[in-house]
Amino acid sequence: MSLTALGWLFTLGVLVHNAEEAWRFPAWSARAGRWQVPVAAPVFRFAALVLSGLFVAITLAASFSAAGGVAAYLMAGYALAMVLNVFLPHVLVTVVTRQYMPGTATALLLNLPLGSLYLRQAWSERRIEPHVFGWAGPLVVLAILAVMPLLFALGRRLRPVSA
Repeated sequence: MSLTALGWLFTLGVLVHNAEEAWRFPAWSARAGRWQVPVAAPVFRFAALVLSGLFVAITLAASFSAAGGVAAYLMAGYALAMVLNVFLPHVLVTVVTRQYMPGTATALLLNLPLGSLYLRQAWSERRIEPHVFGWAGPLVVLAILAVMPLLFALGRRLRPVSA
């Protein structure tokens, strides 16, 4: 399978994962206790929609970019973020709380294998270089983590939720 096709398959997996979270995460967050600050459904769904759209744009750019281009590293960094997201928080919270955290199934069944396969193939086809990915991948992960609270704040501002 070509890296481009694999990238789109991985993107589809992430979109399914985001849909599962958008559907079930807000209600779960309301009862998760210390594991999650409650997030209102419209706020969470806004953030998930924006991140999903951004990821589709990254996948499109990576589909047409040259090896070693910015889009290749953004795509690989997003794959790294989604692979790490399987374990922290999904699997960890599910195991520690003995309660299913929404997104765990799709993270394990889709994001982990497809994200890992994408990274391995991008590496083997030399679309990304280890010495660059060593700092670019974690930088993308940190950027995604940093943008989440901003998207939640923007979502609350655009669509205020009554208490």
